[in-house]
Amino acid sequence: MNLDRGTAVIGPVLVIGTGLIGTSIALALKRAGVEVFLEDTDPSQLATAMAAGAGLVFQEGLMPNLVVVAVPPRYAGGVLAQASERFSEATITDVTSVKAQVLAAAVDQGADPRRLIGGHPMAGREVAGAAGARGDLLDDRLWVLTPSELTTVEHLRQAYQLVSTCGAYAVEMTPDEHDRAVALVSHTPQLLSSALAAQLSDASSDYVRIAGQGLRDMTRIAASDSALWTDILSVNAKQVAEVLSSVVNDLTVTLAALQAIAAGDASQTARVSSALQTGAVGRSRIPGKHGAEQIEIAIVGVMLADKPGELARLFTAAGEANINLEDVRIEHVLGRPSGLVEISVRPDNVETLAAALRDRSFDVRI
Repeated sequence: MNLDRGTAVIGPVLVIGTGLIGTSIALALKRAGVEVFLEDTDPSQLATAMAAGAGLVFQEGLMPNLVVVAVPPRYAGGVLAQASERFSEATITDVTSVKAQVLAAAVDQGADPRRLIGGHPMAGREVAGAAGARGDLLDDRLWVLTPSELTTVEHLRQAYQLVSTCGAYAVEMTPDEHDRAVALVSHTPQLLSSALAAQLSDASSDYVRIAGQGLRDMTRIAASDSALWTDILSVNAKQVAEVLSSVVNDLTVTLAALQAIAAGDASQTARVSSALQTGAVGRSRIPGKHGAEQIEIAIVGVMLADKPGELARLFTAAGEANINLEDVRIEHVLGRPSGLVEISVRPDNVETLAAALRDRSFDVRI
């Protein structure tokens, strides 16, 4: 079926809800020259989005060709139904991170299932609201679409065009498949990150001050909007509880093994080792760059002074050596104005890169 995935969406488009994702979608559409109108019950968010150039305030009487509902999950079903009634010809979609309950509620309240396509762009930031929106937030991201058996081809085509116009890539799932998937790869990780970060609340400052990059990586998303996540987790509670129960069971086994080891039973180290090894296997299944399979990489460390121009000089040197950087991370050194830059490259490029950097007086650590 040809859904014209590369064709720009035809406006006007109405975005209802000018938070982070709604405003980012509006900015991406404006970047592509699409006429965009905005609507929000929060005047301050609406004003911020308009000031950023995301669109004009919606005026009654206008008839959008496409409506994007970008409100919290607990409100989305009702807003989708209202949009379907207000705009009887428009394609209606949403961007909530829970699909089955939201879409069922929308249809129960009168939304036309022929024009309704659930959507969820797999993008976000640790900041909320229109002030954090970016027109490139959705570039090269996956965007899940969940049409039903009643969705018509023409309206599904509009949803695909919305996704491609925003720079993203569409993938179809059923609403139930989507909710089970995000419970595993998004919603439970948020809870685990928050639970780990909560252990720092009353911890000794002497302990917290020696935290390294591993803890920062594990707790990065704990800074996300707690009110929004409470809403998301509540609406997808059943699926998240199933995944969380499995995690708790695994942790309980590992906890018992550690307690036994502490009491002198060294035979339980096998259980701890098994947990770590199974985790490594699971980690290897996460897609690599561009959604491809994980590739073997090696790390070249470079100690850099924390001053302007040093990263640019490093990247320039790698480029001049014709070395592709697979990934980069920076670990700031405690108490020193420097940082360890870890450059991921293919193993056969390690010596070439190291030599090129040393020739330019970089402090290389292999």
